[in-house]
Amino acid sequence: MIQIIIPVLIGISGVCWSIVYIDCIRTGFRQKTYCMPLFALALNFAWEGIYAFTDLFIRHSIGAQAIANTCWFVLDILILVTWLKFGREEFPGEKKKYFIPWTILVIAAAFVLQFLFIYEFGDIEGEKYSAYLQNIVMSLMFLGRLDRQQNAKGQTMTIAVCKCIGTLTPTIYGTLEGNMFILVTGILCFLFDCIYIAYLYKIRSSKKKLSH
Repeated sequence: MIQIIIPVLIGISGVCWSIVYIDCIRTGFRQKTYCMPLFALALNFAWEGIYAFTDLFIRHSIGAQAIANTCWFVLDILILVTWLKFGREEFPGEKKKYFIPWTILVIAAAFVLQFLFIYEFGDIEGEKYSAYLQNIVMSLMFLGRLDRQQNAKGQTMTIAVCKCIGTLTPTIYGTLEGNMFILVTGILCFLFDCIYIAYLYKIRSSKKKLSH
């Protein structure tokens, strides 16, 4: 039974995260903003870039996960374009000159952290454990941005819900395999994602009331 459930959960997770990335790109260009906070984007860019390369050129794998990682990395590049095109507004006044150096530093740091996971825990375990830690960071980054902005610019309910489901489903199959780390970090992600969804709904509802 587990052998049937796990591929289904993996498939749901893959579809949901693909929707998140595509909606980030669509919303970013439509609203002339970025949707994914820089630290979340950098961690994703590093993780998916490294493992797409690893799957294709080191493991010589063309399985579902390898294809997903490669597709996600391509989408990450487009999300990065939205950050480079519209993210400068986060840097007021003279700080704008630090926009590119700061972006490069954050992305470089994300690659260093990911390589450290591989060095300390190995290729497979490093991939698994770093993914859940960065999902916690991503959830907090989205929540923090929403709280700072107090508006829904660059944030959609599609992104919020699919991001939640995209992490919840692998948490379920990780738990079925008896992995306590995945269970606890997955629960934390789910908690922060639910808070984010509720907060986003509240802000969107308040805006609708003010417009009437």
